[in-house]
Formats: sequence, structure tokens, C-alpha cells
Amino acid sequence: MKNPLSAAIPSSLKTALPVVIVGVVVVWICWPFYSVPTGSRGVVTQFGRIVGIEGEGLAILPPWQKLSNFSIRAEKADVEEADGSTSDTQPVRVSMTVRYSIATDKVAEVFEKYSHDGDLSSYVQTATQEVFKAVTAKYTAPDLIAERAKVSADIGEALKMKLALYGAQVINIDMRNFAFSDSYMHAINDKVTQEQLRLAAENKLKTVEAEQKQKVAIAEAEANAKKAEADGEAYASLAIAKAQAEALRVQNAALAQNRDVLELRRIEVEKAKADKWNGQLPTAIYAGAPIPFLNVTK
Repeated sequence: MKNPLSAAIPSSLKTALPVVIVGVVVVWICWPFYSVPTGSRGVVTQFGRIVGIEGEGLAILPPWQKLSNFSIRAEKADVEEADGSTSDTQPVRVSMTVRYSIATDKVAEVFEKYSHDGDLSSYVQTATQEVFKAVTAKYTAPDLIAERAKVSADIGEALKMKLALYGAQVINIDMRNFAFSDSYMHAINDKVTQEQLRLAAENKLKTVEAEQKQKVAIAEAEANAKKAEADGEAYASLAIAKAQAEALRVQNAALAQNRDVLELRRIEVEKAKADKWNGQLPTAIYAGAPIPFLNVTK
């Protein structure tokens, strides 16, 4: 019994159908059009050998060649707990993120030797560990803390040279969780505490010294003021004494030159006494005592 469906298909179509199927398979196998996405390069191989590098966009290849997309975008490699040792044998560890990319002129070399897709994270992690050990061994622990920026720069320069061997170029390095052993960190904290206490004691001593100097300055100023006051008083007393002596000298000189002045003074005194006398004689007179205002010798 004949199949109704096969009977409905024209004989010419039945003959062309296998040819069409074979043609589709051939085109699918021998499709010559390829696309290289942005941020990539197309590595063209022929029977396993690299024969060319295609840029971004459309690439047309013969069927005996193959195109592999190779990323040249920025990639990153996380390096966790990289450990090293300082020149004074202090263990140190750090975590880092290294961003890198494949140099465009090294695509064929990297594809051939290291990676078919541009991922070199395993190489970057190993190289970073080695570089970190080498760089930290050049510094003492205190210098490693004080010069962290320089340490990071040294690691970056060494890593650039190291990764250049793999055809990669370093974009930047982020260091984090930079730390020493717990015992060393405790020792650092104790040292910092002692230093702070020492500075506080020095500041207190300077304050006390300043206060003492201030008190001495005040005492000296008060002493100088009292001395100046005493000197002033002494000078004034001396000036007064000199003036009084000069006055007496002048009076004595005047009296020596004019005896009448002395007599006049005596008369003035006697007159002052007479003005004050009440006219009564003393009731008791001892032998030889003068009677007021009766000088019988004159």
C-alpha cells in the first residue's frame, strides 16, 4: 500500500530534497562568517597552528581555518592571605586584588603558551605571592608600616616586570587587610601606649617647668619692685637729710655772722612765754631756780 503523503510530493522535489539537505549541512560546516566582539581579538588557527589575529568585527575565513575569541579586557585576580616575612623576621600577610589585561601584541604568544581565552588569574596569583615575599623581605616591620605607599609601589613595579613574561600588563593593585601577627600587633600597641604616656609626661614636665619659670619671674619682678621702692625711699630720705643739713648749715652760718639774730630769737621765745603766763608766781621754788621773766643777771 502506497503512502498518501509520498504520493502528494512531486518526484522533482523528492530528488532535490537530499541535495538541499546536503547543501545546508555543507554551508553549516563551511560557514565563512565569524564575529569578533568588542574587547576581544580573534585568534585564527589552521590545523592547530596560529596563522593570524583578527580585530573586532566581522571576519571571513575559509572552512579549513578556525576562529577563537580571546579577551583583552581588564581582568582581575584576587590574592587572599598572601604571606611574607620582613627583614627582621616578622611574619606579615595581606590580601590584594590585581587588575590586569593582555597586551594586544602578545595575544598570539599568550594563546599559544598560557591561555586560550585571556584568563591568567592563576599565573597572576602565583606571581603576586612571589613578589610580595620578595618585597617585604627588604623592609623591617616598622618601615613596612610607615612606608606602606612605597611598599605598594615596589610591589606594583616588581609585578609589572613579572607579569610581562606572561604577556600581561598590570593596571592597578589594591592592597587590603595588611596585618602582622597578633603578638607583634600587641607589642606595637603597647609601644604606642608607652610613647603616648612618655609624651604626656614630657608635656606635663614642660608645663611644670613653665609654671616654675613664671613664678620665678614674678618673684624676681616683685623683688625688683621692692628694691626699687626701697632705693627710692632711701634716696628720698637721703635727699631730705641733705636738705635739712644744708638748712642747718645755712642757719648756723647766718647765726655765726649775726649774733643779733640769736638774741632776737631769744626775745621772741621769752615773749611767747610771757604771752602765755597767767601772772602767778610758783609756790615752791627750789634753790637756784630762776624766777620767770626776772633775769637779774642781764
